[in-house]
Amino acid sequence: MKRTGVIGLGNMGLGMARNLLKADFAVAGFDLRPERRALLTELGGAAKDSSRAVGAAADMVFVMVLNGSQLLEVLDGRRGLLSGLQAGATVAVSATVKPNEVRQAARLCEAAQVRLLDCPVSGGQSGAEEGTLTLMVAGPPELQAEHRDALDALGACILNVGETAGQGQTVKAALQALIGVTFAALFEALVLGSKAGVPGAVMQEVFGASHASSPLIRHCIEKIRARTFADTGSPIATIYKDLTISMDLARQTGASLFVTAAAMELMQAGIAVFPDEDNWAAIKLLERIADTEVH
Repeated sequence: MKRTGVIGLGNMGLGMARNLLKADFAVAGFDLRPERRALLTELGGAAKDSSRAVGAAADMVFVMVLNGSQLLEVLDGRRGLLSGLQAGATVAVSATVKPNEVRQAARLCEAAQVRLLDCPVSGGQSGAEEGTLTLMVAGPPELQAEHRDALDALGACILNVGETAGQGQTVKAALQALIGVTFAALFEALVLGSKAGVPGAVMQEVFGASHASSPLIRHCIEKIRARTFADTGSPIATIYKDLTISMDLARQTGASLFVTAAAMELMQAGIAVFPDEDNWAAIKLLERIADTEVH
């Protein structure tokens, strides 16, 4: 039985652990929150008390934390993952972090004789739970092939986007720019229609039948019309963090992201007013300005 691990048992990580268990992998896991470790135990996984302990129990470990600082903290130190992994083991960075942060992680891994796959994911909590994520995988071809079985347990679409660390996160930064802009445009379109007297049901039907239709848009409209703005597995803090990565990459490369910058500002305002709610909560700011509400 292949020994795997997951560090970060939040909305995404716990779903990933569940699907690895379903695919008959042994799964060790760690999260700072005892209640999340208890959920892994209930699923049949082995909850550990540190990242180091996960490394000692696994040959491949997925790291699904919030940001690059957490990634580097997980890897390094006396109780860090790298102190527990055997030489030749693999770290798969499935979190969304800056390209230079995953490259720094790769250098730490190389010094510990551990290999790294840069494989951020897309698909949200539902994709993690259903095993239908899209994985943007960068790493040596032979390493990708070696762990294809574990990647297949997590995703319906495994895309090879490069051979070196940082390429996966670069693709993810571009994708998140597109997703952020899509959110902002959809929110504006819904508010425009609502202010002009178009029922939400009509906009949902038309948008869903148009060339603009996508699972993202359909899901988003459903949440907005139901006025469900919290506990949907898509915290506004995450998309805001992701958009800061996109904008940081734009500054480094000299790209001009006019529309992405506007989307990030909308999400920044949204997180200031609704810090504990989800992506679609930002539409409430536009509704207030227009004195309307989408139903």
